[in-house]
Amino acid sequence: MRILLSCLLILALVPGWSGEQRLPLFEGAAAQMDSRRVDLDPHDPARRKLGALTYLGGIVLTSRLPAFGGYSSLAVSGDRFLLLSDGGNVVRFRMGADWTPHDLHFSNLPAGPATGWMKQDRDSESLAVDPKTGQLWVGFERFNQIWRYAPDFARAEGYVAPREMKNWPKNGGAESLARMPDGRFVTISEEAKVRRKFWRGGEASRRNSRQALIFPGDPLKGHARRFAYRVSPDHDVADAAALPDGSLVIVERRFRLPFRFSNRIMLVPADQITPGRVARGRLIAELDSPLIHDNFEGVAVTQEAGATVLWLVSDDNQLFLQKSYLLKFRLNRAAVR
Repeated sequence: MRILLSCLLILALVPGWSGEQRLPLFEGAAAQMDSRRVDLDPHDPARRKLGALTYLGGIVLTSRLPAFGGYSSLAVSGDRFLLLSDGGNVVRFRMGADWTPHDLHFSNLPAGPATGWMKQDRDSESLAVDPKTGQLWVGFERFNQIWRYAPDFARAEGYVAPREMKNWPKNGGAESLARMPDGRFVTISEEAKVRRKFWRGGEASRRNSRQALIFPGDPLKGHARRFAYRVSPDHDVADAAALPDGSLVIVERRFRLPFRFSNRIMLVPADQITPGRVARGRLIAELDSPLIHDNFEGVAVTQEAGATVLWLVSDDNQLFLQKSYLLKFRLNRAAVR
């Protein structure tokens, strides 16, 4: 994503260096990560309700390793967690009800669109997993590509550069990628607006449109169909995940000066995820001050004892002003019907 203030801060902290710094990797480093429990509302630790969500707990993650941080997407299966950074770094661990991560494994993507010398070579912003095969798909910005990997990122199996994504902004491309229950895949651009000749409304409404694609199956087999998503004013799309009924949870993000992030959690009904349609979400929760608020870029959906659970992870941009949060919520579907 484009964050002007972040760039200025980095330039201020690293004066006199004009070359490109090597992307930090986990290679050769022993996995090390600490965690600390956090409250939804620092001023009211007892608070649990947030719109149609109930807060079930959360942690902030830290590590001494330079490659740690920048998590833009995640996958959760039972007690197994996978975090993927926007620099191609992978963190896997197990965590139960005690909120203590263990069995840590740190690695790097085995391949990507470029060499991986610079962060933008591996700008991995989105992730989808097939629960049956364990195969993983990753959306890369800048190159506007989708790559498929073998389970546990053992190797790259191929990639596609859809022509429908060709003109998506280099820093505002496939920020979201979701595998639907019926095997379809959905990706929504972070910033790409619907072109004027395809938009039926006025220019003001078009500014809040985002290009989106539906793949009938594996994206590497092509055949993408277009639809659009109507984002909240002054927000961008950060991630998406499918619910069991085929509806879509979309995380929207807003950045405001001097340095403040907020997020909206939206629910899009299944019947709106259709080629040619403009999908609109219903607001189910908002993370903003005085609650925990940061650059939440990843969402995953799980089922626990019949309840639908949402997991959120934040991208700290590897800046001291931000944190890597991992939060857990229960969705109350009756509250959004």
